[in-house]
Amino acid sequence: MNSSLLSGLNPEQRAAVELPAQSALILAGAGSGKTRVLTTRIAYLISTGQANPHSILAVTFTNKAAKEMKTRLSSMLPVNINSMWIGTFHGLCNRLLRAHFREANLPQTFQILDSGDQLSAIKRVMKAQNLDPEKFIPRDVQNFISGSKEQGLRAHEVEAYDPFTRRKVEVFAEYDAQCQREGVVDFSELLLRCYELLSRNQGLREHYQERFKHILVDEFQDTNPLQYRWLKLLAGGNNSLFAVGDDDQSIYAFRGANVGNMQELLRDFHVENVIKLEQNYRSHGNILDAANALISNNKNRLGKNLWTSENGGEQLRVYEAETDVDEARFIVEEIQELKREGVKLTEMALLYRSNAQSRVLEHALVSAGLSYRVYGGLRFFERQEIKHTLAYLRLMENTDDDNALLRIINFPTRGIGARSIEQLQESARINNTTLWDAAARAGGKVTAFVGLIESLRSGIAGLPLPEIMEHVLHHSGLVAHYEGEKAVASKRREAEERLENMNELINSATMFVHESEDDSLTAFLTHASLESGEHQAGDGDDALHLMTVHAAKGLEFHTVFITGLEESLFPHQNSIDNNDLDEERRLMYVAITRARRRLYLTFAQRRMLHGQTHYSRVSSFMRELPEELLHWITPRVSAIRSFQPSSYEANSYTKAFNAVPMEKAPPAPSAMWRIGQRVFHQKFGEGVVTGSEGTGTEGRVQVNFKRAGSKWLALEYAKLEAL
Repeated sequence: MNSSLLSGLNPEQRAAVELPAQSALILAGAGSGKTRVLTTRIAYLISTGQANPHSILAVTFTNKAAKEMKTRLSSMLPVNINSMWIGTFHGLCNRLLRAHFREANLPQTFQILDSGDQLSAIKRVMKAQNLDPEKFIPRDVQNFISGSKEQGLRAHEVEAYDPFTRRKVEVFAEYDAQCQREGVVDFSELLLRCYELLSRNQGLREHYQERFKHILVDEFQDTNPLQYRWLKLLAGGNNSLFAVGDDDQSIYAFRGANVGNMQELLRDFHVENVIKLEQNYRSHGNILDAANALISNNKNRLGKNLWTSENGGEQLRVYEAETDVDEARFIVEEIQELKREGVKLTEMALLYRSNAQSRVLEHALVSAGLSYRVYGGLRFFERQEIKHTLAYLRLMENTDDDNALLRIINFPTRGIGARSIEQLQESARINNTTLWDAAARAGGKVTAFVGLIESLRSGIAGLPLPEIMEHVLHHSGLVAHYEGEKAVASKRREAEERLENMNELINSATMFVHESEDDSLTAFLTHASLESGEHQAGDGDDALHLMTVHAAKGLEFHTVFITGLEESLFPHQNSIDNNDLDEERRLMYVAITRARRRLYLTFAQRRMLHGQTHYSRVSSFMRELPEELLHWITPRVSAIRSFQPSSYEANSYTKAFNAVPMEKAPPAPSAMWRIGQRVFHQKFGEGVVTGSEGTGTEGRVQVNFKRAGSKWLALEYAKLEAL
């Protein structure tokens, strides 16, 4: 064996690499070198003669990870790496089905449908069955079929409790039959058919069980039930399953990932070897200590504690902003200062829980002339639901805008098919008119669309810009469309994000009115165009990264800003309602461990939602971080007090804090009022505190009263009572 293989490994990494040929779980913390351990394990098995390249099956979740593994192994071993079975679940199943196409009842040249092709195939089935695409949304049916397959279910195995689901099951059955006739498979079918092939064909199953004596799996915490069943089938009763994962980084339940697979592995394979990789090679000590303290609040963990040989480094910097705009301003100023200190933009990341949060951040970055790139997603004004809304507004403003008309004429679906649109375009060409003029003469459902646009135009007459947005969103059918998608389990998360983004468009209009001398619809549409994609940084440019925390997994940066740390935002309201914060806490853990040297935690006292100002409470996760690790850039008092709800707030937030007892805040002087607190004044009545300045006889408090509007009151004579 080449002794250099093991050089540089720490004791725990080396112990994992040198394990005997038995099933094992390597609990690999963030930044602990898990990819190195996995590849070195493969090289070690081959170099010591315990395995040959043909007896190894290595499974990853992305093609990028598989390529990296092959590249590392090429530098370690004098063997043909391409002959080894290293790849994603889908890639390996495709390879196996190609080798046994007859047994799998597939043509030798079977083709794989991508998501778009699969959707087209489903639409053909639905059309043949005369299903109304407005009632049965094709993409919902697609998600229903794929989700069922990922649970290992065929159409006849899906329980249909109502007529609506039964109809989708019928589409599922006919879609499968159509794919079989045409010799095509979708991505979900690859794994399911491969599993079925091995399940029913004992000879084939035993052949691969005999061949793949060593099965190694990366990111095991992300496996879904069918993937785990497939691995169990290949492992049989004698082969070793070497699983590397981290239950503290399991954040993809919405995709079907089952963190419980790790506990099942320990039980099903009688795992005696659980090795914890806890030494972190990424972050300074204070960052790791914060992550450890936070995640320790989760129950049913396998348990580990990250540490580093590096020093503690900087404290985590905490900024409490008055508003979301102030939060964005602060972040931009810090980025500019870091840039002057020599930190590249590409070494900095802004993380947020919800895509809708990016809009205010993007606006601040564009205004400051800072280059940025949205990682794993689209810029705010490029998102589908925003472009749909803007297309309605553009057509209402200018009926000659053919591009806008084509985008929305059948969205949400209103029964105007491709043939009708082709006839409309042909009529416009022959008569040398716009599509709008042709539509006005078309009749039928196209005429109804024209009537909708005219109704929207008359409905917004005289309305301020934010109310125009709200009117169009609701009366165009866009909100109803995405609310309908929320009812489909597989589409719920995406639909909620789209609705959040549309509400953020109202906020954008509100801010535009405050900042602009010209608050007309035309001016706003121009503003939206100027803030859209042409500012996107090019490949290779030094650009800041913006992304959701989900998209950040697997990445690392010198400096990380975790933004919007407010209750109901992060943790998300859905998790609070379900009284289940474990996955949200794991998501926060992932966010913290992306930072190598500097970490900012920011939140706002009030944030614009649905075009109105809402008062926020700091995230409950903030008080799970040890005080000695935090450096408060803003005064600490208001954040501490915001942990303690007033009697009015208590009912609203009971669910959020049932699981964790509230930390008692220190007593505050009677003259101090917290922003967002409801108060009563004998003369002015009920109100909400919106600002304050100074203390004692020099101080004053601003209250927005229901009846009397906004008032500044001297603290000495305010005579306010808390509600």
